[in-house]
Amino acid sequence: MADLSNLLQLAQQAQGRLSEIQTRLAQETVTASAGGGMVQATADGRGQIRSIKIDPEAVRAGDVEVLEDVILAAVAQAQQRAGELYQAEVRKLTAGLPLPFQLPF
Repeated sequence: MADLSNLLQLAQQAQGRLSEIQTRLAQETVTASAGGGMVQATADGRGQIRSIKIDPEAVRAGDVEVLEDVILAAVAQAQQRAGELYQAEVRKLTAGLPLPFQLPF
């Protein structure tokens, strides 16, 4: 029964650390660009887009479809980087813990 108690205690500690990670990631940012730097997207560490910057030359070009595609690519890349940042933090959290499951739950 002590093993189960220890396991539950470890899980609670991991849950608390995961919450801390999520709070900290909300303060971090990742940036990605697309279209040779025409569009830049910034996301927080949780993947929420915080800003989009568009080079005025991209707007002057007048090709809305291309601009839309470039914006989408920049946003997708920023969210992917945020996801990678999150996964790296979770791996640090779970390293060395004798958990029979992967976090997050």
